[in-house]
Amino acid sequence: MEEIRKKTSIRIERREDEVVGCYVPSAREVVGVLTHEKPLPGRAAAAEKPVLRKKKKTGLWIFLLCAAVLVGVSVGAYFYPWEQTGGTQPDGEEAGSSMPGFDGGYDFTMPGGETFDGIQIMTHPAGETRLTITEAQGEALTPQETYARVNPAVVTVVADMVSGGSSVGTGVIFTRDGYMLTNYHVVQGGYACMVITADNAQYEALYVAGDQASDLAVLKIVGDDLPAADIGDSSQLEVGDAVYAIGSPLGTELRGTFTNGIVSAVDREVDVDGRSMILLQTNTALNSGNSGGPLINQYGQVVGINTIKMMSDYSTVEGLGFAIPSLRVRRLVNELLAYGEVAPEPLLGITVEVLGTKLPDGTVGARIQSVTPGSASEKAGLRGGDVIVAVGGESISGSADVLRVRGWYSLGDKMPMRVWRDGKYLDVTLELLQAAGE
Repeated sequence: MEEIRKKTSIRIERREDEVVGCYVPSAREVVGVLTHEKPLPGRAAAAEKPVLRKKKKTGLWIFLLCAAVLVGVSVGAYFYPWEQTGGTQPDGEEAGSSMPGFDGGYDFTMPGGETFDGIQIMTHPAGETRLTITEAQGEALTPQETYARVNPAVVTVVADMVSGGSSVGTGVIFTRDGYMLTNYHVVQGGYACMVITADNAQYEALYVAGDQASDLAVLKIVGDDLPAADIGDSSQLEVGDAVYAIGSPLGTELRGTFTNGIVSAVDREVDVDGRSMILLQTNTALNSGNSGGPLINQYGQVVGINTIKMMSDYSTVEGLGFAIPSLRVRRLVNELLAYGEVAPEPLLGITVEVLGTKLPDGTVGARIQSVTPGSASEKAGLRGGDVIVAVGGESISGSADVLRVRGWYSLGDKMPMRVWRDGKYLDVTLELLQAAGE
C-alpha cells in the first residue's frame, strides 16, 4: 500500500503508446491503465553492438572485457533483489513470498508469460450488508446542491496491477461503514487497492465481491459514519432528465470533477464484449477514470454506475456515455453480497426483433422471430410471429424491453406475458427453469 500512496503523489506522465479511453464499437473501454516502465530483476539494457575493425585486436579485447563485466553485473542484479524484496529465490527456496519474480507490481507476468487477470486484493466478508433503493425523490436540487450532497461519498480508486502499473477509476460509498461500488474492470488484475476520499483521506480498500460479466465490484474500507450516497430509482428516469457525473478523469489529479448532461436514452441495448447489456445512455462528459463512478439525478440520488464511453478511430464521436441502471445494480450487487456470485439469468428461448411492431389497434409490441424447441417459451405455447405487448405488467416495444424485464426474474420464477396473435390477445405464463448460457 505504501507504494501506491507514493504513486498518487507523483504526477503521472502519459506516454504516446499508452492505451487510455480508446473504445472500439462492440468492445469494452480500457480505463485508467497507467503504465510504468521498470525492468524486471536481472534484466539489463541490451549492449550496443561494438564495431570490430579488421587486423586490430584492441577492439576485440575491449569488447570481451565489457562483456565479462556486463555478465557479472547481470548475475549480481539477478540475485540481489530476491534478498531485498523477499521473493522466491531461483533455486526454489522460499524467502517470504509465494510469487516468484514479484517486485512491487511492475512488469510481472505469471510463469509461462501469461498475464494475471484475476483479483488478488485482500478480501472482506459481506455480512448482512445490502444495497437499498430510495423511491422517493424529494425536491429538485441545483447543480451546486447536487454536488455538495453526493461528492463526499465519491472516491478515487487506485488499484496496483500484478501485470504492472496502476488502474485508476471511481467509486461511490453506499453504506456508512464503508461498502462501495465500482466497476469490475477497475480492479481486475489487481493485487492491492486504495481509495482517496473527497477530503483527501487515504484508505486501504478490501475486495468483497465482483462479477466480470456485469462489470460490478464491491469494495470495503474500514471507517465509521462515512458519507454514503442515496441510491435512487432508475426506472423513474425519462429521456431529457438532467443528470450529473462525478469522477476522476484521466487519473488522480482531476478527482472530484463534476460534469452535467441529460438522459439520452433509457434501456439502451448495447453490445459489450459479445453480450447485450441494458444501459442508461447519457451525453454527460465521461472520460477514462470515470468508470465506476455515479450517474446522479437532479434530486441528488445515484441512478447509475458509469461503465463505458464510446469512441472511434474512424469518426468523431461525442457524448455517448453509458451507465448501469441502479435497479439492475441493486439486484446484481445484493446477489454478490448474499451468495458471492451473480445468479444466472433465466433463458426465455425466443428471438425478438429489435424494433417494435405496430398492431392494428395502435399498440406497439415486439415481434417474436423464432422460438427455441424445449424452452420455457415453447412450453408456454409461444410461436414465431407472436407479438409481445407486455411482460409482468410492463409494456414491451422492442428487444431491449424484453431484456430489461427479464433482469427482474430469477431461475424458478414464473413470468406472465401477454402476446398478440391473429387479431387476439393471449395471456401465457413462462416457467423459468433453464439458465441462459446452458
